Amino acid sequence: HGKDLIKDLKSELSGNMEELILALFMPPTYYDAWSLRNAMKGAGTQERVLIEILCTRTNQEIREIVRCYQSEFGQDLEKDIRSDTSGHFERLLVSMCQGNRDENQNVNHQLAQEDAQRLYQAGEGRLGTDESCFNMILATRSFPQLKATVEAYSRVANRDLLSSVAREFSGNVERGLKTILQCALNRPAFFAERLYYSMKGAGTDDSTLVRIVVTRSEIDLVQIKQTFSQMYQKTLGTMIASDTSGDYRKLLLAIVGQ
Repeated sequence: HGKDLIKDLKSELSGNMEELILALFMPPTYYDAWSLRNAMKGAGTQERVLIEILCTRTNQEIREIVRCYQSEFGQDLEKDIRSDTSGHFERLLVSMCQGNRDENQNVNHQLAQEDAQRLYQAGEGRLGTDESCFNMILATRSFPQLKATVEAYSRVANRDLLSSVAREFSGNVERGLKTILQCALNRPAFFAERLYYSMKGAGTDDSTLVRIVVTRSEIDLVQIKQTFSQMYQKTLGTMIASDTSGDYRKLLLAIVGQ
């Protein structure tokens, strides 16, 4: 019956309000799967949506998304990613689809030191880049372990790992790797930045605004709001209020608690 409700809502609503109401009625896993499907459907691919979802979700969330994608759309998520992306970016997203990130929250400092050395030798310490080394470490280590690796890397390379990734990679694979590292260092800051740039400048990227506000509302939206205020010297609610209007604005502000 969920599909019938969504169909009825689509016929009654339009524009930004339709997107927001639909997002609120969809179960979180279905909404992520639906967002991924829409990002790859038709001409062109919205790579930033693929990165935002696949590079930030937990193993359990990813496995549920993969199952939901298959059951609801009759498609294999990994197969769709392979047909819509290519190269090192494709390999990174396929790794993310496996949902095999280590979940041990204890940090192995010796491993962090060894991984930092491996990453240095795979990038800054050689001519060219061994992309598979970056993929292996960033796709499989726990987020606390990656945070320790970032700290060890700055000692090994005398350079920040994020800036090394920017020097060694470009385009979507750079964005994907940076997203993983940003989540390891400060996940709310990653989402705060995405929200800020969805509203900064002319026009609003309403899909991103709605997706992040709704998907993080029961997870870490409180922390995202606090981080947003620290990063941009204004509240998330203030920026939403000045960038949106009508019932759409009221509902968004109700969700963010303004």
